[in-house]
Amino acid sequence: MVNTYGIAVRCVLAALALVGAGAAESADAWPTRPIHLIVPYAAGGFSDQSARAIGKALSEELKQPVVIDNRGGAGGRIGAEAVSRMAPDGYNLLLTTNGTHTYMAVTEKSLTYDPVKDFTPVSEIASYGLLMVINPRVPAKNVREFIAYAKAHPDKLSYASSGPGSGLQFAGEVFKSMAGIHMTHVPYKGSGPGLLDVVSDNCQVIFAGEAKPFVDAGKVRLLGTTSAARDPRFPNVPTIAEGGLPGYDLTYWVALFGPPGLPTEVRERLALAVKHILQDESLKTQFTTLGLVPVGSTPEQLVEQIRSETGKLRAIAASTGIVSP
Repeated sequence: MVNTYGIAVRCVLAALALVGAGAAESADAWPTRPIHLIVPYAAGGFSDQSARAIGKALSEELKQPVVIDNRGGAGGRIGAEAVSRMAPDGYNLLLTTNGTHTYMAVTEKSLTYDPVKDFTPVSEIASYGLLMVINPRVPAKNVREFIAYAKAHPDKLSYASSGPGSGLQFAGEVFKSMAGIHMTHVPYKGSGPGLLDVVSDNCQVIFAGEAKPFVDAGKVRLLGTTSAARDPRFPNVPTIAEGGLPGYDLTYWVALFGPPGLPTEVRERLALAVKHILQDESLKTQFTTLGLVPVGSTPEQLVEQIRSETGKLRAIAASTGIVSP
């Protein structure tokens, strides 16, 4: 008598083995088609500019086109949430800032994703400070003068951000709290549109990484930088802390993530690609132009940074009264 049960079991096991082999082969062969690099901010902003430089370098390293996919809105939450729900095949990745992974985790109570559990960390790529710029019609030449003007005109100033709960909003709210001034928050889908409204005087202030061309053209006035170190593009411009607000220090970063469950082989290939492109002199030059400092990290280091930074930001938020809208 033929053991039909045994034959069936063997067939099932053989099929599963083929599926597993196919999956392994697929991961090993990755990438074989274009990769979408999802940027959770509007086109034209600092994150978009950074992504295009990084995307070009990754495309050359991986030998496949890297398509920049801007999905701005809600301070970066829309794009980040979309990636957290995508298939982990390595063809949809998230290039974001700590705005979506630490700042928003602190300020947004209704966040629909977990910054650690709902993504596969790959590597931190670079760090940077934001530029605090104002419309030239505001008669302040430095941080001290700006604070004095704001106190004398409590209803005349508004600051733009890339959305509620974003790192840019956090920069503005921390500044307000530490300086003891009032500024109305006006959220946009990205820092690019917000910066343009500061140029046109619809808003008067923004903390933005991509403001250098507007500073150089005299369309906005640079008052200081948010990080503890001066921006390499403006070595003679004091930091905000040096300029009149001691203790102010907010440093930002750009990092690469995949959807949850990204195959180990794909993550390792991506991490190696990031390591290689950060050694490229052309990309280093572009980073300097953008005010970015190359970093590079392991996935474990990136996770630890997210956790430790989130804890520090929660303490700052509690002391300054920052809450989600």
